[in-house]
Amino acid sequence: MRVRSAVVTLALLAGAGGVGVAVIRGAGPLADPEGCTAVVEGHTVSLDTEQAENAALIAAIGVRRGLPARAVSIALATAYQESKIVNIEHGDRDSLGLFQQRPSQGWGTEEQILDPVYSTNKFYDALVKIDGYEKMRITEAAQRVQRSAFPEAYEDHAEDGRALASALTGWSKQAFTCVVRHDGAENSVDLDAAGLTALAAVVREELENVFGDLALGGFQAGGVSSGHMEGSAHYEGRAIDVFVRPVNAGNKRRGWAIASYLVAQANRLGIAHVIFDDRIWTAGDLSENGWRDYDPGETPGDRKILEHRDHVHVDVVR
Repeated sequence: MRVRSAVVTLALLAGAGGVGVAVIRGAGPLADPEGCTAVVEGHTVSLDTEQAENAALIAAIGVRRGLPARAVSIALATAYQESKIVNIEHGDRDSLGLFQQRPSQGWGTEEQILDPVYSTNKFYDALVKIDGYEKMRITEAAQRVQRSAFPEAYEDHAEDGRALASALTGWSKQAFTCVVRHDGAENSVDLDAAGLTALAAVVREELENVFGDLALGGFQAGGVSSGHMEGSAHYEGRAIDVFVRPVNAGNKRRGWAIASYLVAQANRLGIAHVIFDDRIWTAGDLSENGWRDYDPGETPGDRKILEHRDHVHVDVVR
């Protein structure tokens, strides 16, 4: 497991090609390898962990900015063609980063371009200035931003871009999942001033940095002692709830976007469970099964709340 500090900062947030491969889950005596998939309308996109983290960030920034899924499709197809959705430190001439932006062409400094948040915002800044980009072919819109020597190359990744965007922005529910194992992972039991463990605090910081203002709960100074099911990770300061109220189509999409982002970052952030809309994703061997039905049991209380219809639950490893 790779646990590091949040990959984004509030300061930068204020600023500014893959091939689908079928994956057989849980077949045979060997465990599935770590990695992520999006399956939308029969089309499967497979990503390694690093690609998934970057793809989810690109999508989350689009969600935060209130952009249509089409914008995210264009951005992801572009990143596929330019860098295979990897934040590379080299390229043609002085091209760098996810979108192979060039300092010499006014995209920013090398340091700025190598920050995925900055480079993604710069891409979207340029895209939204193009009149009618939503109705253009993906390759045409991408080319208007990138001005590549190979303008039709982006179309090779259009289908993958559309599938990933649909899954990561919440239009296709429970369509994005990852296989993640936290072998030997550890988490401090000490709570911070907000009542969270160190790993949970990083998850909270990242959620707020990536998605902006969120209604968060499930933790409090000194720790939580009531209000949750027996054995809940909330009582150990390992869990956060992200509320997406009221329950409606728009908030459900937002909830699935947040849930998918958390699954994409699960390896890096030490995330153990994500629950939303009566579905649960679990790290470890169970992650091979993707999203599963969530059964809160016979615990008394509001079923809408118990089934996590109005909030995304995330908890980290012990």
